[in-house]
Amino acid sequence: MELHYLSAFELANKIRNKEVSSVELTDAYINRIEKYDGQINAVVVRTFEKAREDAKIADQELQKGNVLGPLHGIPMTIKESYVMEGENTTWGIPAFRNNKAKKDGLSVKRFRDSGAHFLGKTNVPLNLADFQSYNEIYGTTNNPWNVSKTPGGSSGGSAAALAAGFSSLEAGSDIGGSIRNPAHYCGVFGHKPSHGIIPMSGHELVPNVPEVDLSVCGPLARSAKDLNIALDIMAGPIPREAKGWQLRLNECKIKNLKDFRVAIWNNDDLAPVANEISNRCDSIGEKLINLGATVSFEARPEHDKLKGEINYQLLLQSVMQSGISEEDFKKVTDMAAELKVDDFSVNALLIKGTVLSHRDWLRQNYGREQIKVSWEKFFEDWDILICPQLATTAISHDHRDFSQRMIKVDNQEQRYFQQIFWPGLAVNAHLPSTVFPTGLSEDKMPIGLQAIGAAYEDKKTIKFAELIEKEIGGFSPPSNFD
Repeated sequence: MELHYLSAFELANKIRNKEVSSVELTDAYINRIEKYDGQINAVVVRTFEKAREDAKIADQELQKGNVLGPLHGIPMTIKESYVMEGENTTWGIPAFRNNKAKKDGLSVKRFRDSGAHFLGKTNVPLNLADFQSYNEIYGTTNNPWNVSKTPGGSSGGSAAALAAGFSSLEAGSDIGGSIRNPAHYCGVFGHKPSHGIIPMSGHELVPNVPEVDLSVCGPLARSAKDLNIALDIMAGPIPREAKGWQLRLNECKIKNLKDFRVAIWNNDDLAPVANEISNRCDSIGEKLINLGATVSFEARPEHDKLKGEINYQLLLQSVMQSGISEEDFKKVTDMAAELKVDDFSVNALLIKGTVLSHRDWLRQNYGREQIKVSWEKFFEDWDILICPQLATTAISHDHRDFSQRMIKVDNQEQRYFQQIFWPGLAVNAHLPSTVFPTGLSEDKMPIGLQAIGAAYEDKKTIKFAELIEKEIGGFSPPSNFD
């Protein structure tokens, strides 16, 4: 495989063994971005000169015998929503066009401390709130597999940069699948960690934002092993909290696929998926059976899945709509007053979640706790749940108002956001989920599936992805840009 498509850990080994210098690798990525990114528009903030300076320092330190960390000399990119000294952080919002950071945020600093340096930042949708990545400031990002389609969102630029060979490693964020959706659409790996283990500090528009319910930061990569390395770098408390507690995730003790207990959830009436994606779940299950693993196609957590989806939607909208203006909040409050208590229609959930009182939030949080208990019981019997990430492969660009958007699932129209059911399974219960590529669809687009695990068993879902990667093959590069 070409140098620019190797995994970060392979490239780090090559740098340490002096098979390639950090400067050579950095220049190779810069040249590739300059040659091809006009067609993709993934790396929208470019810090090439700083990257070259940092690469020179990395090479000089290596000559002295100093290895700066597991990513010594590695050039990477990161989602635009992370804070980087001297660069704008806008989240695609025009009002923040000149929101320049005075210092690196926590995750950027932790990657630098691990030896990495940055080529730039990658594109996002407006306010990080879409399955597509486009905004007024930076424009539209295209999928390297087919530029007429979206790479996903909100970490769409992250996944596109990896798939196109513009970067060796990435980090995104996820509240409705924003790491995993693009990973699925672009054929790379993405990990949504257990809630709270990676600080959100430094992933912010203004300083000192407290941790947000549901939302997490996490890595994207071209290999599962890279996810594990990045997780170790990103995870752990902020300095203030580190005075009192430390994070220690269990290493996965399972070393072979045959020893995993795996449940397959291939489809659901609440959010039907394309037959090809459902069948891909089944084929992975059959592969695991042939390898000797314990597999069930019927096992499910015991809680009511519809009530679980309602619970997620109310808590999600409470977060996502928290920034609306006082005028709009008053309008939605008046609309909510007209709704019946038992109205849980799509529009009603959006309205009720937007104006959710603290009293009602606490009640929904109690309901979520019962869902967490249900998942905990489920994972006493099963190590991994495999399920779809989204209903289809990457969709064509569609920039209409959300209310007008539909997707076609085997020629049946479905609400655009109906498929958020699948990423929401892990989000609402604060579970880890690793998306891994499984090959291409009939239309030559990637299909990724989720491996969901018990809370704080992040190493287990990543290990499963690493083992299945070896068995079926992992990332394969699109042919469009070579």
